[in-house]
Parts: sequence; structure tokens; C-alpha cells
Amino acid sequence: MEDSTQFAIYPSLRDRVVIVTGGATGIGEALVEAFAMQQAQVAFLDIQEESAAHLTDRLTKAGGTTPAFTRCDLTDIAGVKRAVAAIVERFGRVDVLVNNAGNDTRHQVLEVTEEFWDRTIAVNLRHQFFMAQAVIPAMQKAHHGSILNMSSIGWQIPSTSQVVYVTAKAGIVGMTRTLAHELGADNIRVNSIMPGAILTERQERLWLTEEYKATVLGNQALKRMIYPDEVARLALFLAADDSSAITNQSYVIDGGWV
Repeated sequence: MEDSTQFAIYPSLRDRVVIVTGGATGIGEALVEAFAMQQAQVAFLDIQEESAAHLTDRLTKAGGTTPAFTRCDLTDIAGVKRAVAAIVERFGRVDVLVNNAGNDTRHQVLEVTEEFWDRTIAVNLRHQFFMAQAVIPAMQKAHHGSILNMSSIGWQIPSTSQVVYVTAKAGIVGMTRTLAHELGADNIRVNSIMPGAILTERQERLWLTEEYKATVLGNQALKRMIYPDEVARLALFLAADDSSAITNQSYVIDGGWV
């Protein structure tokens, strides 16, 4: 992450209880770090225990709040509900939910089986709804909350080799808009973030060939890669009271691709 001293501090985020899914690596790691450095109380869910431990230790030494890690397989909805219940019991409330976790494993249309379809939807879409469902009662009780769902520009550009993933990411936008209207009377805001090609460690390791990088930079208005901490800074604004009138929106962060 870049030097955070040059970026905004949001007083309204101090001590807020923030849940981040898929928070051990990639964009999720940047989200956990960004909220912890705002002195929020961060709880994050993931299955990558070693990465989570390293992140927790690093942030504690860096002067952020110490995030609370829970190992949780987000495809296990009963486990999701237990994890959220434990977080609410520990902290007393939930102010922000960032539905970040996902998996963009490439796949070909004719190779998609029913099992792969169900698993990919479960990893990328289903848990976002049930995480939101689980935190809604606490947010309703407080008459306050911000839910951020991670979508993608993948459904807006000519994406290939990821049809099920893209289907899920399009569904997230529809879910966001419906939840925003259903929960608005409770002062719960619901927005989505639509990243483009973000240079995470996973992307760099698996997909970022010179050919793909040339495609990305050829389509973007900004001729540089976009980084996870830049996505995290958008999430901070949408979680903070500075965006108190913003809901039902999907924010693109892609260097001008779309």
C-alpha cells in the first residue's frame, strides 16, 4: 500500500465495526489494512489462515487496530451465519460489511459442469446475499449501516473465458440495487464497487502476461496498472459518513476502461 499519510482520514470510521470477506490477500487484504489504519474495528473472514496471521501481525506493528480473523468457508452458509453472530456478540454491532471475496478462475463455456456452475456462483454471489442477510438485523437495530458488494467491470466489457464469474458479477449489481431500496428506510446504504484489472499478487502470478497487460493498458485511459489500495480508498469513502446520501450505486474503478 502507498504511504497512507497523503490520503484522507475519515473520523466517522474510527471505532466502526467493519466486516470484510476474503480479507487475507489481494483486494481484501488492502481493505482490511485501510480500515484498520482508520482505527476501525475490523473483523475479516477467509480460509487462508497463514496469510491472515501475517496480515494481523503486520497491521498491529504498523499502528492500526488489530483485526479479528475468523476462518470461514463462505460457501458454507451455516458457517457464515455463525461467524457473523459471533462478531455481533463480540462487538455489539456491525456498521459496515464489505462483501469482497470471490474467485475469477478462468473457464471455457463448453467445459462448465453443473457442479462448477454451482461452486462458482457460491463463491462469487450466493455468500454476498447471505452475509448481507446476516448483518441486516444489527444494522436495523442501529438504524445505520453501509453494505459494499464487490462486482466487476467484467460484465460490461467483452469478457471471455469466465462466463460464470461474469454472470455472478452482473447479478451482484442487481442484488445491490434491490437491497438498497429494501433497506433504505432503515438508513442502510447499499452500493457496489466494480474494479477493472487490479494488480493483485494472484493476478500477477496467474494472468498477467505481457499480452494481457498490453490489452489492459490499451483499453484503459490511464496507462498504468491499478492497485488494490486504490480500490480500498474508494471503499473507505463509501463506508464513511462522507457518503451518507449515496446508495443504490455502482462505482467503477478501472483506469477508464469502461
